[in-house]
Amino acid sequence: MTRLSRRNTLKLLLSGTTAIVAGAALTPRQLLADTLSPDTNSALIVIDVQNCFVPGGTLPVADGKAVVPVINHLAPAFDNIVITQDWHTPEHASFASSYDTKKPFETTELDYGTQVLWPDHCVQGTDDAALVDELDLPTAELIVRKGYHQHIDSYSAFFEADRKTPTGLQGYLKERGITSVYLAGLATDFCVAWTAIDAAESGFTVYVIEDACRGIDLNGSLAKAWDAMTKAGVIRIQSSSITA
Repeated sequence: MTRLSRRNTLKLLLSGTTAIVAGAALTPRQLLADTLSPDTNSALIVIDVQNCFVPGGTLPVADGKAVVPVINHLAPAFDNIVITQDWHTPEHASFASSYDTKKPFETTELDYGTQVLWPDHCVQGTDDAALVDELDLPTAELIVRKGYHQHIDSYSAFFEADRKTPTGLQGYLKERGITSVYLAGLATDFCVAWTAIDAAESGFTVYVIEDACRGIDLNGSLAKAWDAMTKAGVIRIQSSSITA
């Protein structure tokens, strides 16, 4: 679990109602996140910081590379670090190019439901799928590759998009005694959000480090993602809340 300062615990106890800070509504649970010191039962999960998702990649997230120095700065505060990589096969079912009449960002129906169709991206073994060179995480213990099943997309680091196929990350973290996870990476409204919600539903305490993430915001997807994460019990924090 994550250690909380006495000052912040007191603030929580004294706050029986929602507080307004800098124009934003904060619940008592969010007030807990003023100062956090990750312990040995905490893990930083760095999601899909790959060439694909930064400027110059095949599916760039606006300002996506800005997460790299934030993540690098945070890393020494964590004893446990996991990295994820989107790792698609050629002609993947989530690629618009796999369909004669579809364009990127349209949708199609697959066995597990509605699928957003993307430009070809993060194809296995390509430079596009590689981690960003400047990402400096020498103590990372595990890389989880996802989306490599031809007919199933995978946003979450825990389950593929059919909601049935596990990646194995949940078992790995629980066997290691991890109880809290901190999420950073790309993109906030897709892979980060799906990972956060699955982590919460799997029983972890979940923090999303907002300034260590960037979103795509496709048709209002960013606001919807934050709303879904909040309802799932995910705690929204800034990197400045984390101390070694």
